[in-house]
Amino acid sequence: MIDVQRLRVLRTVAEHGSFNQAAQALRLTPSAISQHIAALERSLGAQVVARSTRGVTLTPAGRIMVGAAESVAAELEHARQQIDRLGSGRPQLTIATFTSGGRLLLPGALARLTAAHPDTVVHVREAEPEDSLPLVRQGAVDLALAYHFDGPLPGRPGQSSSLMWTALMEDPLYVVLPETHPLAGRRALDITELAAEPWVLGCLKSETYLRRYAEHAGFDPEVRGTTTDYFFARSLVAAGTGISLIPSIAQTPPIPGLCTIPITPPTPTRHIGVATIHRRNHPQVRTLMQALREQAAAMDEPCPSHTTNRSHASVRN
Repeated sequence: MIDVQRLRVLRTVAEHGSFNQAAQALRLTPSAISQHIAALERSLGAQVVARSTRGVTLTPAGRIMVGAAESVAAELEHARQQIDRLGSGRPQLTIATFTSGGRLLLPGALARLTAAHPDTVVHVREAEPEDSLPLVRQGAVDLALAYHFDGPLPGRPGQSSSLMWTALMEDPLYVVLPETHPLAGRRALDITELAAEPWVLGCLKSETYLRRYAEHAGFDPEVRGTTTDYFFARSLVAAGTGISLIPSIAQTPPIPGLCTIPITPPTPTRHIGVATIHRRNHPQVRTLMQALREQAAAMDEPCPSHTTNRSHASVRN
């Protein structure tokens, strides 16, 4: 029989990539960590980690066991939450969401959930994908409304693909300019045309994405402002600080004096979806998932090709 504590130790080793760091996280000694891993390998008859001077990495067997460890941890946490809720007698649903997606997609979906399950107590936590996806893996939340750019979902080395990802919509990024800018009348812009422009960005991930695109286009962007709020970033653009790269769903509410223009392909895009844990499929989750799909499907095209906020045109209805 596989010991759950040894699975927890393996999962922590995979997360930190080191026996010493895992020992600190679990408040054990490195020797105790090594003994737990050795005992797990004996019980399995297979090596789960490969040791080197750079730390430890998972073997194929280790990756399988980390996936199992994530599922076990999530199920145990879910069971604990169910027991905690027995006293209330009411079903509960915990949702993690990133800000702009939550603001646009979640309220309408929650209204449908409440209509279908009026006794359900809903808890909402604001979190970026790098924080919300581990919460789903751990069973701390039932689902996460999240996004990713090109490439896989955010995760740490050693994490398995224990999440189920349901795509909802694509969210292209647009150039936001003052309407007095010389390029404001264009129907579309190539990223190379913006090489000499100063930039204001609404989140660190957008900056990483911009720098990658700029590198391919052969220039190093001058970033004059970085914020964690897209509305603030657009306000700085309106004030003349620079231009910005803003996702479609973060274009509301409109700010007078701004112009939104699409980027010619390949267009930088966020992929929005819902992350759940495998085998977690109770009625409230199914209802909310369907409501989010309908909410996303009901939305118009992300942005018109050229939107001027001076006329109070809405990016999304």
